[in-house]
Amino acid sequence: MVTIAADTEEQEVSDFTPLTAAEAKALREQHPSLSPWWVVAGQLVVGVLVALIAWAVTESQTVGVSAACGALAVIVPAALFARGVTGQFASANAGSAVLSFFVWEMVKIFVTVGIMFAAHRLVAGLSWPAMLLGLVVTMKVYWIALGFKRKPKPGANTNA
Repeated sequence: MVTIAADTEEQEVSDFTPLTAAEAKALREQHPSLSPWWVVAGQLVVGVLVALIAWAVTESQTVGVSAACGALAVIVPAALFARGVTGQFASANAGSAVLSFFVWEMVKIFVTVGIMFAAHRLVAGLSWPAMLLGLVVTMKVYWIALGFKRKPKPGANTNA
């Protein structure tokens, strides 16, 4: 004879315990967030370097400008996005934060495509490989930024 447990929900043990306000504050102090503006600044530095290296290696100003256009297609939208998601509307409540994220992500996509289209129309002899190189290398700064973890504030509780 096979017996089946009547209520399996009672048998499950929950490991979830909500944090108190003090515990949440201590956790935030231990793991501070990285400002999106640092990421934009990193992208700017990498974008300038990629453009200068492309120009120096190929000895062609057009290739350098093409790489710079690719970098700008990442930097400008990222700056708009950072401004949008750190504004007052985005921090009003959780719903407005989610809405703000999606709206500014769409703005970011449209501006990226617009800059690439403008570069195609405005730069004579645009080098697509150089522009895509500038775009991809500058975009990879997002991943590099994950490796730069801010240090906890002095006096932060590290035993939590």
